[in-house]
This record gives sequence, C-alpha cells and structure tokens, in this order.
Amino acid sequence: MRVEEFLRESAQRAPDKVALIAHGARHTYRELDRRSDSLASALISAGVQRGDRVAILLDNSVEVAIGLFAALKAGAVFLIINSTTKSDTLAFILNDCRAVGLISHARLESVIVGMTAATPSLRWTSLVGGGKESPRAGARGLEWNEVTRADGPASAPSPPASSNDADLAMIIYTSGSTGFPKGVMMTHPNVVNVSASITQYLENSSSDIILSVLPLSFGYGLYQLLVAIRTGGTLVLESTFAYPARIMEILAQEQVTGFPIIPTMAALMLQMKGLKPGQFPRLRYMTNAAAALPPAHIRALRDLFPSTKLYSMYGQTECTRVCYLPPDLLEKKPGSVGIAIPNTEVYIVNESSERVGPGVVGELVVRGPHVMLGYWERDEETARALRPGPLAGERVLYTGDLFTMDAEGCLYFVSRKDDIIKTRGEKVSPKEVETVIASLPGVAEAAVVGMPDPVLGEAVKAIVVLRAGAKVSAQDVLRHCAGRLETFMIPKLVEFRESLPHTPNGKVNKRELRLQAAGEVPS
Repeated sequence: MRVEEFLRESAQRAPDKVALIAHGARHTYRELDRRSDSLASALISAGVQRGDRVAILLDNSVEVAIGLFAALKAGAVFLIINSTTKSDTLAFILNDCRAVGLISHARLESVIVGMTAATPSLRWTSLVGGGKESPRAGARGLEWNEVTRADGPASAPSPPASSNDADLAMIIYTSGSTGFPKGVMMTHPNVVNVSASITQYLENSSSDIILSVLPLSFGYGLYQLLVAIRTGGTLVLESTFAYPARIMEILAQEQVTGFPIIPTMAALMLQMKGLKPGQFPRLRYMTNAAAALPPAHIRALRDLFPSTKLYSMYGQTECTRVCYLPPDLLEKKPGSVGIAIPNTEVYIVNESSERVGPGVVGELVVRGPHVMLGYWERDEETARALRPGPLAGERVLYTGDLFTMDAEGCLYFVSRKDDIIKTRGEKVSPKEVETVIASLPGVAEAAVVGMPDPVLGEAVKAIVVLRAGAKVSAQDVLRHCAGRLETFMIPKLVEFRESLPHTPNGKVNKRELRLQAAGEVPS
C-alpha cells in the first residue's frame, strides 16, 4: 500500500464527506482527491520523476494536503518545511535533498528570492496566491489555481511505471538542535505501518473529528492529517494556539473528538479562567507528545476533562511514535510514557549494547517496521543511529534517550543523553527537577539546564514561568525542591521569565537555554 491510497480510498468511500476544515473553510474528500490529481498531472508534465523531492513551504492549510498527496501521486517524495524557516536554512535543506520543485505562498516570495540563486536543483515553483511568474529566472512557474483545479477530468494521473510500495515517501528534517538539520527518510511502508498502529491504539474511525494546531512540518502534526485521511475522518486545521479561547470555541463548535497537544498548550489551557469541567462532552481523547507532561498538569487536565481519555506518548522523528500510556494506567503510573505501540518492540541497553533489567537507566532502542530508512546522505550518522538488531541483517534505532522500564514493561523518560547535567560528580536528570518545580502552585512551566561552574563542573539552573497573578519567589522554589530532591539536584540559580523559548515544533528549546546559561547568546 502507498500513502496516496489513503486519500484515494477515502474519496471513493465518501466523496462528499468533509475531509478538512482549514481556518473555517470546508473541503470534501472529492475536492482534495481531484485537486491533488490535477497538480500531480502538472508535476509529471513539468518533468517530475520517481523519487524526485518536492518541497512544501507553507503554514497549516489545505494547500499542504493537496501538495503532499500530489507529490506522492506523481511518484515523488515530499518534504514539508516550516514557513518560519530563514533563507539560509531553507537553501541548505533544498540543496541538501536537491529538491526539484517548491510549493509556497506569494507572501513568502521575498524569502524564496533570497535563496533561489543558491539552489540550482529547483526547476519549478508554484506560489499559492501568486501569478505565473517564477521567483527565479530559468525556473518554470506553475500557476497554483490552474494546476489544482477540482473541475478537471475525474481520472488519476499515471505515476512513473517503476514506482512501487517500497519507495521513499517523505523526508522530515529535524529541528536542528545541533547545527544544520538532518533529513529523516521515511518509506511508504514506514508511514503505512505507523499510521495503522496509531489508529489502532487511539481507536480512530471515520466518525472522529480531530482538531490540530500543530505544524504539519512536525511529525506529530503531520500524522494528524495522515490518520484522519486514512480513516475517512475529518481534520480541523488551525495554525496557532496563540489565542487559546478561540481554539476552545472551535473545539465546541465542531464537536471535536480528538485533540493533540504539547506541554506548552496544556500550561496555557490550565491558566484559562473560563474553562469548566465537563465542558466538552464530545471530546473522546487528548494526546500529548513532544515532551512529557508533569504529573501535576496531568491531574489538572483530568479534572478539567473528566470524560476524555488522556494519552501520554513518546516518539522521535526517526520512527514517529514509540510508546503510549493506556489511559487506564494514568492514575497508577502518571510519570510513565507507557508501553510500545502495536507492532513495535522496545528495550533498554547499557553502553555495551547489553539489555538491562527493570529500574536500570539506559538507552532506549526501538525495533519495528516504522523505523526510518536512514538520514538523507548521512552515512556516518545513520550508522550511529541504526545498529544491528536481534535478527541477522536487521537494523534497530538507538534513540539517544535515557529511559528506565518497570517490572510491568512501562517506560519512564529520564533525559536526552545530551541534556544530562553533571554536577558535583553526580548526574542530574533535568526532567526530574522540572517535574518537582511544576508541582509548586503558581508555576506554569519550568525548564532546567546545566550552566558552566568552575567548582561544580555544571550548576543546575531553573528557568520558571509563573501563572498569571502568581507570587512565587526564588526562595519558594528552592525550599520546594529541598523538601523533594537530593541536595545535588537542587538548583543553584532560579530565573523567572514571562515565557520559555520554543522550537518551531513547540518544544522548549533547551539548546538555546544552555547557550544563554553559558553566556554565548543573550537571554
């Protein structure tokens, strides 16, 4: 099975059903299928070949869905790039994968013009809301409205004859926390298998209405679209959570059944004064990924959404999703990210790659059909991440994340290897300190990093965001930690801020905080 069949089959089953609600506008399965067919035909006419890379530089919109399914129908590989990406990084990504085409928006033309001279692989561009002119001389301009018509012939384009189910489907570029980003290669089987697994444990069906504000350039956001289209459900797509009250209105108006969040969104929701327990009876489930929710936030969310199942999850771009905590275990194991998703094996190893038992900290290893093909043209980095597995010839993913597992097989995130703070000869997990600080009344968010210290090696620094109107001092934080943490884990410095820096995917930007703590960039 190929990923474009998700749309084709759902359009055949229910052509007039609303597939996507993007910023209030409704789009049926027939429309998405026809418009992506039309664009795919134009791409093939423009010379797109099997395996060519087609880049999409857009905010969350119906055009992203049309573009990615069109690329797949043409036998190509799609990559979605966050629309806030700067010209130098954009040029790097396009050159790195040698993209042949770019779909973007007319309002981003100045960004595109700023880097296209340095991207010789680009042969064509298509600007939503623009005309026929190309931003670069020599590149062909595909006029968006003409090449995405929904009233064209009801026949599918013919992709290259050599295309098959094992082809590369997409490249997702990592957020670039260390230097320039790497391209994670995902095949059609990767996407088909992980979307089936997600659908199974979340019990998704055609009756689901999913509301997502997560960027489609982010794997967590992208799979909201892929799962909705695969199951014949409806995706309500918004671009930001900057106005939480508006998102809550949409949640009620559209009778949403599924709502993916990240910890920052949870923190904002829990500060809203107008929300009342039981206000959203149709909301069947909420999921959390990107980073773990503090147990205090989990308890508060359960009080606010008493009839909603809350799934704590963990994943990586390199395999999309790893594990989930069944909601009936949330009360018993609030600090766990759960068990392996269906059709996946996970285990923990020491530095010698030997499996370790319950309670021992080690690196998490993932085995399954959703593990990436590798990093695009990064053989050395691929070899470090993908290593020999239990069976001859197979490769498994070494995540670079430290975990423990309990006797019942539930996983507990400890830290990224790179995030561990080494102080006074001891190792400190930032998450453990963050969880304690987050349990202090009045705290909305907390991030913990190491800062250089001539005596300690690294000192523990806490950056804290308070709820509106809360009065909490640094001494309050330190006293709270002193009663709950070992001495070496207590922060040496507490800094209060109005907000934490985030990556485009919504994660707390620990790299920026570490650089600020080291005095390398201004805070």
